[in-house]
Order: sequence, then C-alpha cells, then structure tokens
Amino acid sequence: MNSQSNSYFSVAHGFAAYLSPWPKEQPLPNDHELRAMLPLGMQLISQVKAMEADCLLQLRHLDDEARTVIDYLKLQSRKIDLVLQHVLEQQTHEGERCSGLHFGGSGIHILSPTKLVPGEAYRITLHIREALIAILCIGECTRCEDEASEGGFDCELSFIEILDEDVEQLVKASLNIQQKQLQQRKKQQQTPR
Repeated sequence: MNSQSNSYFSVAHGFAAYLSPWPKEQPLPNDHELRAMLPLGMQLISQVKAMEADCLLQLRHLDDEARTVIDYLKLQSRKIDLVLQHVLEQQTHEGERCSGLHFGGSGIHILSPTKLVPGEAYRITLHIREALIAILCIGECTRCEDEASEGGFDCELSFIEILDEDVEQLVKASLNIQQKQLQQRKKQQQTPR
C-alpha cells in the first residue's frame, strides 16, 4: 500500500469521483482492509487487469508472427474491460458525486458540490472511463476554495492510502492520456484553417 506523499505528474482530464468523509475516530485502512472494502465490480476489474498484465508480459517474448494474436487478445481484453466498466457505472456509489478535473498518481483535483475540509480524510472512488480505471482509496483534502464560475468548490486531494497497483494504473493512464492529448493537439496544428 502506498501511503507516502510522492509527487507524480497530473493530467487535465474529466472523470467521476465519489467522496464520503472518513470517520475521524476510525484508523485508516491497511492494505488488506482496503482490498476488503472494494465492491465486487471493482474486485473483478482488478483481477482481470492483473491476469491481463501477466499474460501480456509472457506474450512479449514471442516473435513478430504472434503480433496478430497479441492484438486480438488485447481487443478481447478491452471488450471485457468496457463491459465491467459499464456494470460499475450502473451501480449505486457511496458518497457524493464530484466532477474530476485532473488526476495523477499522487492525487486528484475535483469540483465538489459541497465544501471539503482541508486536513480531513475522505473515502474516494474514482472512475476514469477512457482509461478503464475504477479504484478505491483514501485521500486528504489539501485545498478547497469557492468556484464562483462553475458553482461548487474547487478542491485538491492527496492520496494517503492507496494500493500500489492503483498508483501504477493512475500513472500509466495519466501518461497515456497526455500522449493522446499531445497527438490531438499536433493534428489540430497541422490541419489547415
């Protein structure tokens, strides 16, 4: 479990976050307790991603002729991820829905309908659709200010209890999304006006 305040790259990208205050009298969960808190759908996504990572690692040792098989397996894996993500989105979530603005391996930046308390811990469920990520973690509010133009509150949270594999997923997703954004920007610059 990652409970250090490592600073990772953050990318501007929309996502859904569900927050609920962590009880002050309750200690933060350890690795085993955090895993036990995962809803069934999130457990399935986690297991599927772990199996996929193991298989893809083994397949990388195959020669170029196996590329077609690898691409097909990646497509099948993506379809399973999309179905699981859809199932998760249909479930009722604990906490208040917030609009995500930025995310990375060390925290999130959100627009919250209610004011968060800096220094307080929150249970966070993240859904980043484009990256097929659904994770559960605990974060501490580091900043919360009124956001007059959007309504609500502009808040930042740092992860204080998060599984190492979830940090890895967020870091990879932030880099992949940034790469897509840069490619999109490059295409727009090349398009004649």
